[in-house]
Amino acid sequence: MLAAIEAAAGELAAGDLFFCSYSGHGGQVPDRNQDEDDRSDETWVAYDREIIDDELYALWGKFAEGVRVLVLSDSCHSGSVTKAIEDPVPDSVSTRDRAADQSPRYRAMPRDVMVETYRDNKDMYDAIQQRVPGSEKADPDATVLLISGCLDDQLSLDGFSNGLFTETLLAVWDKGEWQGGYSQFHQEIISQMPATQQPNYFLVGGTNPDFEQQQPFSIG
Repeated sequence: MLAAIEAAAGELAAGDLFFCSYSGHGGQVPDRNQDEDDRSDETWVAYDREIIDDELYALWGKFAEGVRVLVLSDSCHSGSVTKAIEDPVPDSVSTRDRAADQSPRYRAMPRDVMVETYRDNKDMYDAIQQRVPGSEKADPDATVLLISGCLDDQLSLDGFSNGLFTETLLAVWDKGEWQGGYSQFHQEIISQMPATQQPNYFLVGGTNPDFEQQQPFSIG
């Protein structure tokens, strides 16, 4: 994932569009470069390791000025993919107990798994954070627009075929029939989501009003 993003950053020029979509579990590791008030960095859970938010922000900074970067993140505590999670994340449940568990299914890495994963790979995750600047120092030249599955202090729910955020987004988009810019698109998604999960609209980098007013997912 990181190599693909970095390769795109080296190829794209002003006016180009890079679309990055993540749908899966969110996690946390202890903050070792001191850029988070809650002393935790947020992660995307990839198949072989967690990808730390600081790594992503370092990559956004490699895109050229004028590039449009659109990010969808259907994961827990993804309001800016930089902040803290305040809702309690449950521990894992056994296979025997899972069928009887009546709690909602969240897109969060179970807390016991999260702690064990970090402890088993502490040297690797600490080294990653030492290599990249903290996300608060990131100031990309490109325009990076994030629409997240929830606010920073909320959890993202699973749906039937996708996460609840992804299912709602696809229904609103209606195979491209929906008309309007990204801000209006975001507001329409919010109107169809529960109060406990409100997708966020988060913009960093260079200003680009034309990008924000474009039809969602349009290239031109």
